[in-house]
Amino acid sequence: MATDIKDSVHAVEAAAVMGLLPARPRLLALGEPTHGEDTLLDLRNELFRQLVEHEGYRTIAIESDCLRGLVVDDYVTSSGTDTLDEVMEHGFSHGFGASAANRELVRWMRAYNDGRPASEQLRFAGFDGPLEITGAASPRQALTALHGYLSARVDADLLPCTGETLDRLLGADDRWTNPDAMMDPAQSVGQSAEAAQLRLLADDLVALLDTRIPHLITTASREDGDRARLYGRTATGLLRYHYWMADTSPARMTRLCALRDLMMAHNLLAIAARCPALVHAHNSHLQRPKSAMQMWQGPVEWWSAGALVSAQLGEEYAFVATALGTIRHQGVDTPPPDTVEGLLYALPEDRCVIDAPRLTAALGDTRPAPRVSPWFGYAPLAPAHLADIDGLLFVKDVPQS
Repeated sequence: MATDIKDSVHAVEAAAVMGLLPARPRLLALGEPTHGEDTLLDLRNELFRQLVEHEGYRTIAIESDCLRGLVVDDYVTSSGTDTLDEVMEHGFSHGFGASAANRELVRWMRAYNDGRPASEQLRFAGFDGPLEITGAASPRQALTALHGYLSARVDADLLPCTGETLDRLLGADDRWTNPDAMMDPAQSVGQSAEAAQLRLLADDLVALLDTRIPHLITTASREDGDRARLYGRTATGLLRYHYWMADTSPARMTRLCALRDLMMAHNLLAIAARCPALVHAHNSHLQRPKSAMQMWQGPVEWWSAGALVSAQLGEEYAFVATALGTIRHQGVDTPPPDTVEGLLYALPEDRCVIDAPRLTAALGDTRPAPRVSPWFGYAPLAPAHLADIDGLLFVKDVPQS
């Protein structure tokens, strides 16, 4: 069997990844099974460089707040005024701004763009909603930005409300960001009378934007229009998320997980409409089969952003999962030999790209055992998912960053 598995092994290069695919996808998704390891992000950075230089990719999208990501995009295109330190502090969510590899990515993108025309510049996007497991942001930023865009470009009598009305209905932002609301639905403002009115106004603002597109594309840049649509998606998505945070039914967490990935999917489809992009996130947000998680009230299952996008784009979406051998500083030691990770750990390569369909064929009727992680922050590859991935990036040992 080992000889057959070796036939599926390639060097870690963009050309090897592309060679596994029938055509260049609009979205090439690279997953990771854990966050916070710069070894994996350094590999992502190198693959992105190769995709830029040899395959025509111009955008990278990562699992970070889509509104904060605008700060990073402004920096790499030299249209913002923040320093690199400020961008790393304010342009990322989930603590990703502390990563040296993310800092190097941002620095390299700005250097690459220097002196190039806008049409050839690299772009950065966050594609997550302004969400954390512990809660969600206030819809203020997205709603007021959308309202401001429209109020500067359409007749005032077409607007469904004034900015003052939005401000009054939104109230204090800490009402929305109360961390206790995640565990106690009664503390969420998402089903208040004000929130209900805001949902209707957000819907009307997005509809006004959509009905005025022929006019707006002649009076504003495409860039401004894309951002306005992002504000609209984010405002309606956040208000929907807050509504279901106030839900008391057993389906509450299933719905919240699904709604977060729906926001991700809408952002990814908007990115795909612009240009080919490398997408980087946790495997669970990019895979085609259902995602699952054990939460405080029991198991939760939902369709990931990757599953939703794949259903729409078909072969224009490709997914390369990452699997790991060890993360010893987190207690993840040598994988059992009867797991997928164990079989790959026996290969001589420290890191490699695996042709997943060929690996599946090499395994034949052998069904690898699922690996059990001793650490909650690492999710092993589900053997049953092998048939639904296009490629596999394997890293034998992940040293401490």
